Amino acid sequence: MGETMKIRTRGMRQNRGIRTTVAALAAVAGVTAAAVPAVAATTPASGTPRFLEPADLPPHPTSPWYAGPVTAGQPDPLPICVGDALPSITTHRDYWTEYDTSAQQITVVERSEQRAKDFAALLRKDLAGCAKKLMQQDPDITAAQKYYGRLNVEEGADVYGIHTASAWGSSDIGLFSVGRDGTTVTVVRWGQMGTFQQAQVADFKATTVTAVNKLY
Repeated sequence: MGETMKIRTRGMRQNRGIRTTVAALAAVAGVTAAAVPAVAATTPASGTPRFLEPADLPPHPTSPWYAGPVTAGQPDPLPICVGDALPSITTHRDYWTEYDTSAQQITVVERSEQRAKDFAALLRKDLAGCAKKLMQQDPDITAAQKYYGRLNVEEGADVYGIHTASAWGSSDIGLFSVGRDGTTVTVVRWGQMGTFQQAQVADFKATTVTAVNKLY
């Protein structure tokens, strides 16, 4: 399904932003709707891209999914790998379960289809180099990644897996996808504690297809 990259590092220095699945993958598992200011309706007006509903997420074996409001602006904290590229016109929505599993959808509407195409390519490039970047930022982290292929939905979507393990014992798995429909680019992120074996790849691919199809 794609190649795996592993580089091991040593040390016990903690570095900001990478500790658990929730932290490493910028999840907000314990967030509530009241904690996130709503500046956009969850059912947007015509012409505004729509977001995933909790039922669209990969099924959790013991918990329902919950969702915050659709919110204008960059997520806080920024998600790993793709966060630095997100512009101020970003809109996002957070999702969580009763356990350490969370998700996020991030959407950007560009001024032209070419700008959207270039932005999607930048996000894919950032994800392709994610594991290496994480380990450069923190020598206590061992990171590995997989590319799970391209999905045939609208202008296409690409799926990636990122696994991080720390010197203090955490092991976290995250799935990311980058999809485009015309001038709109959307990123879907899912994360929990575990390894590649716990990654719900088939379910996440179905979620990604739903997310891109659902934009308009």
